[in-house]
Amino acid sequence: MVTFSHTDAGTDEAAWAGSALAGIGELPLGPDELAGMTFILLAAHPDDESLGAGGLLARLSGAGAAVEVLLCSAGEASHPDSPTTTPEQLAAVRLAEFGAAMSVLGLAGRWQFLDLPDGRLAEHRTSVTNSLSLAVDRHPGPPERLVLVAPYREDGHPDHEILGTVAADVADAGGHGLLEYPIWYWLWATPEQDAWRDWVRLSLTGQEQRAKRAAMLSHSSQVRPLSGHPGDEALLTDRFRAHFERPFEVFAWRHPVSGTRSARDAEGVFDAVHSKAADPWGYEDSWYERRKRSLTLAALPEPQYDAGLEVGCSIGTLSAELAQRCGRFLAVDASGVALLEAARRLAPHPGAEARQLTVPRQWPDGRFDLIVVSEVGYYLAPSELAELFDRIAAALTPGGTLLLCHWRHPVSGWELDGDTVHALARTRLRWPTAALYTERDFVLETFTGPEPVHGA
Repeated sequence: MVTFSHTDAGTDEAAWAGSALAGIGELPLGPDELAGMTFILLAAHPDDESLGAGGLLARLSGAGAAVEVLLCSAGEASHPDSPTTTPEQLAAVRLAEFGAAMSVLGLAGRWQFLDLPDGRLAEHRTSVTNSLSLAVDRHPGPPERLVLVAPYREDGHPDHEILGTVAADVADAGGHGLLEYPIWYWLWATPEQDAWRDWVRLSLTGQEQRAKRAAMLSHSSQVRPLSGHPGDEALLTDRFRAHFERPFEVFAWRHPVSGTRSARDAEGVFDAVHSKAADPWGYEDSWYERRKRSLTLAALPEPQYDAGLEVGCSIGTLSAELAQRCGRFLAVDASGVALLEAARRLAPHPGAEARQLTVPRQWPDGRFDLIVVSEVGYYLAPSELAELFDRIAAALTPGGTLLLCHWRHPVSGWELDGDTVHALARTRLRWPTAALYTERDFVLETFTGPEPVHGA
């Protein structure tokens, strides 16, 4: 575990502001999604909720989402050397401050105090788990519509870490989403460490920033000295609070798991989808789809390719444009119904072909200097996705282009989401990212295949 003290100077907010932190992907949950979900937040001590997730709580309150906050301890151990205030007195003060912060965030009466000892939550793991499980049971509904919010599991504070671990275990068992909020991480970590690069940010409105700041200042016993005596110093200094006055909040996000379908289900599922509508995802008319297609084509680093492969071509709207950039082009999909339309679109291109294949079990022969996998990776089981990347590694010519593009929101009925697909690509292939574009709805990433090692 990381060793630090609140008195440490730590990493200044200027260092984080000078990093790429503000450019990480947005939390892939829009206003309508948030309003239709349930959120249960765990706080180890009063003020954790305001520092780490005050903006999120203000957003949820304003959206009318179902929210419950579980406060585990009263934070009575925050000033162990105070000559003026006993732990019992401090507990009463801090509980009142917490109630005030909840009111500021629009959550009065929507919290529960578990009355566990500050600094010793690891000894009461079973109690925390039981209380969280009961809270989950109080909010019936589809498991994927419930998100647990907890301190970051590697935050460096033992109380924070045990809550994060419990929340992760309960989320795993129930298929729920998980948001982890860092607090002390911003003090002891540095931008050179990589954990935060896979996190997400929630951009806050001016009103949400003001609500968060007011909630933080509600914890007077922490932001101001209890007295002028040694041992009564303010714990949350202006310098430390600067980490939480950004126009966004940062979370480690794990999507809910709403199903266990895999490639073996793809043909039946997507034949049914395409049989009901000629263009089920609005590829031709949707501005989202047309814009994403233009960005995809613009992201290709070469004007022309010798041989291109598109995995998961659907009805071929992107295929027809990719074919114009390739001497030979093959579009594959599991759905025979979709491929009828894809073949029609590709007919004007002499070097283009549409073929029914269910990847990764089935795979075309030959090598390609362009492989595109768009909106298909999360329709595979994790083991199938790993096999797909192995197939790609064997089929891509040295220095060739791999382009991935995926929707970032939870995908109902399937185990993976877009962010996970891209993270697994980086881990499995170990190819450096050549270009990356992320917004709330989708992530677009290109990789350059490695050149052969001379003499190998």
